[in-house]
Amino acid sequence: MVVRFTAPRAVDLVAYEREPLLPGQVRVRTRFSGISAGTELTAYRGSNPYLTKQWDAQRRLFTTGGQTFTYPVSGWGYSEVGEVVETSADVDGMGVGDAVFGIWGHRSEAVLPASAVAGRRLPSRLDPICGVFARVGAIALNAVLAANVHVGETVAVFGQGVIGLLATRLAVLSGATVVAVDTNTSRLEMAARFGAHHVLDASGPVAEEIRALTGDLGADVAIELSGVYPALHEAVRSSTVGGRVIAAGFYQGQGAMLNLGEEFHHNRVSIIASQIGGVPTDLVGRWTTERLHQTVMTLIADGRLDVAALVSRIVPAPQAEAAYELLDQDPGSTLQVVLDFRSAAFNGSANP
Repeated sequence: MVVRFTAPRAVDLVAYEREPLLPGQVRVRTRFSGISAGTELTAYRGSNPYLTKQWDAQRRLFTTGGQTFTYPVSGWGYSEVGEVVETSADVDGMGVGDAVFGIWGHRSEAVLPASAVAGRRLPSRLDPICGVFARVGAIALNAVLAANVHVGETVAVFGQGVIGLLATRLAVLSGATVVAVDTNTSRLEMAARFGAHHVLDASGPVAEEIRALTGDLGADVAIELSGVYPALHEAVRSSTVGGRVIAAGFYQGQGAMLNLGEEFHHNRVSIIASQIGGVPTDLVGRWTTERLHQTVMTLIADGRLDVAALVSRIVPAPQAEAAYELLDQDPGSTLQVVLDFRSAAFNGSANP
């Protein structure tokens, strides 16, 4: 079974034909799949630029006059964990029963190159559901690495959803004094639990409060993960002269609330994009996206990242439509929503 978007805000779960197993491949049966409340919801809502523009991968440009993909969109998702149930005869070092994490979308099973999951076994002592945090954790870690945090610096993290909370914890582990910003009281409480030294309500005068906390200097670096332009603008306002703002949210539409003629211009603030397609340019050669995933899973296994606290709903896969509706209509009521595929057995009918 695979989760499919048939139109904006329209979801179903359909059967698909089982793929044959070719040399060098393994078959993985999905246990859990985490729903991304950011990027993934842009496809659910119909606001993703891939739906209205063509991405030219060679020129690295979005162009008009075409679409990168169209509805129906099947198997969206990038935070899966499952069990190897079959291997081709030429696969070594991986066997039936191995628990692995990776990216194969919201589907009950997938045939993958063995190399795609060879280094992604779950430690046996971990609850398998922890595997859904590898990718979102990598996104958070990538943003923190882009921030180039130093011990003793003040880091403001805007947006305390799942990725924001992980970034808060990772910045604390990096030696920063962390200011967590959000409008949701329960998320701010979780941020304090994750080690934030200060929590601020985003509906208040955040920039002024951060300057008060830092002797009028401002934050050395701000990491913006909410994906909304007013928060990005406030992150700029909160930064010190020559400070850095890491824009790691997936911003939609035009940035009407981003006023670049104000603090950005006068304080010479750098805005740096962070996106999981690559690591910060000054770390290329030492870091890779695979190292991001492995580092996050090591921190989880060591107990330094308490991801179990972030799971707020486990939803049977056949109820995926309700899960997306909840995230769309009441995002503040949940953190990580997880689809449970253990009962969504393949029934062998037509392709989606």
